[in-house]
Amino acid sequence: MYQIAICDDETEELDKTKKLLMAYGKEHPGCEFEAECFVSPEALLQRAEENGYMPDLILLDIYMPEIEGTVVARKLRRLGSDGRIIFLTSSVDHALEAFRVDALQYLVKPVVEKDFFAALDKCVSDIDAKRRRYLLLKTDGMTHRIAPDTIVFCEAQGKRQFLHLSDGSRLTLHLTMAGLYGMLEPFEEFARVGAAYIVNLEHIIRLNSHHICLDTGENIYLPRGAFQPLKKQYFQYYCDNSGSG
Repeated sequence: MYQIAICDDETEELDKTKKLLMAYGKEHPGCEFEAECFVSPEALLQRAEENGYMPDLILLDIYMPEIEGTVVARKLRRLGSDGRIIFLTSSVDHALEAFRVDALQYLVKPVVEKDFFAALDKCVSDIDAKRRRYLLLKTDGMTHRIAPDTIVFCEAQGKRQFLHLSDGSRLTLHLTMAGLYGMLEPFEEFARVGAAYIVNLEHIIRLNSHHICLDTGENIYLPRGAFQPLKKQYFQYYCDNSGSG
């Protein structure tokens, strides 16, 4: 699922962009979008500032009466947004300024479907590559971008999951252990340990039938029956990633 924000002060232009998105979705059935429209750039900024709204892609008009799109983009960047930005505008006058805010593309209206599709292809590719490097996790109304290798282990307590990071910090997540493991499962270094833990194999320095020793100095005591499958996964991970040398 890709979150997309469309910001244009003209509702007719918003409708045109939404139709282009729908057409792209029909040609790419594997891509699912959740689009949110903003007639006012201030509404978009307020949503980002107060609710931690960080869409994957922002389709942004430049010429708007309240604030120019390039100013909106700079403010979003200062709020922590690293989403892809595609400017949709009636002039090429701001092209250089657009790329100073790390815009992905600059399309002149009326937007040609072929150019729009090409820009979205690049955007989706970039987002997928970023997702392979980072996880976006929401906690306490904030969105955190977490590199998987900084996650030491995850611990379930009731309906909350505690994410222990390599810098000693801890994040509280309001989702199920199954949901969290679903996000981590594509990364082969994570192992499910019983019902209460997910452990990053890269951070294990010793393990035996009773507990795991982590490089942070923490220990996790193993539930009954967890040692053998963990041991197998641990050695398989290191054998598969040891290379030829």
